Formats: sequence, structure tokens, C-alpha cells
Amino acid sequence: QIQLVQSGGGLVQSGGSLRLSCTASRFPLDSYAVGWYRQAPGKSAREREWISCLSSSDGSTYYADSVKGRFFISRDNSKNMVYLQMSGLKPEDTAVYYCATDALPECPVHGGYWGQGTQVTVSS
Repeated sequence: QIQLVQSGGGLVQSGGSLRLSCTASRFPLDSYAVGWYRQAPGKSAREREWISCLSSSDGSTYYADSVKGRFFISRDNSKNMVYLQMSGLKPEDTAVYYCATDALPECPVHGGYWGQGTQVTVSS
């Protein structure tokens, strides 16, 4: 069973930055694509918004238009970590953020396995 564990998040002012982390115990994240999604307040799990993906085969990265140029996805294989660096945060970025993987090497990630979610709140 793959368990993704997230850390980071919190409260930040508009224009600020945060970094989210995602790791897995006994599961090599470097072999698989990892994606990030977010669920805005009042939205259901079905309405989670895909925001980024990092493939493992060639390191290709993908971003939703809503975050392109502000968010950056990366991995540190030595730590078995995937990060989402968020800058230029806006109040509309407020959401619960989830990392996910399908245990496959390529994007897109559809969410076979999910992290526990972490709250990001951006104040205006």
C-alpha cells in the first residue's frame, strides 16, 4: 500500500511564498510521476483542480495555467521528496492541496494514491 505523506502549508499573506512537501514510506517516488491537486473551499473531491505534474522518465513538468509562472514542482531523490514551491500567492490559491501518484512513470497523474492534504490559506 502506497502512503503519501505531506507537509508544509499554512497561512500566508497575498504575494507570499510557501513550499509543500510530499514523501512516501517504503515507496520510491523517483520512479513515478507525482502530481499536485487542490480542492478549493466548498468544492467536492470530484472538483479537485489539477495544478502540476512531474514525470519520472525525463523530468518533464506540467502546470495548469492558473499557476504557471508562480508554482514550481521538483523532486529530491536523495530524500524521496517531491516539492511544490508556491510564490506570488493569491487569495484564490486558498485550498487544501494534495499530492498524488498512480505509481506510473508518466504524467498525467489521475490520483490512484493521495496524500492526506494540507491547508494553504492566503489572506488578502
